[in-house]
Amino acid sequence: MLSLPESLKRFRKEFKVTQKQAAQSADVAERLYQKYEYVEVVPSAIVMLSLANKFGISLDYLFGRVDNPNILRT
Repeated sequence: MLSLPESLKRFRKEFKVTQKQAAQSADVAERLYQKYEYVEVVPSAIVMLSLANKFGISLDYLFGRVDNPNILRT
């Protein structure tokens, strides 16, 4: 299982999304999004849901619990 910062970085790389684009999708400032990836701040549930909904991926993928963004953990 990946740490949250690692899984957010993985998500961005696999989906070819910049930190700025991810921040815009989550409706947060780019600097705040960077802090999520640099382990300075933990994103809220609303931020994580925004990213999952915007990109059509599971929360389990964003949290590093599964490797496939399309598989929901049961």
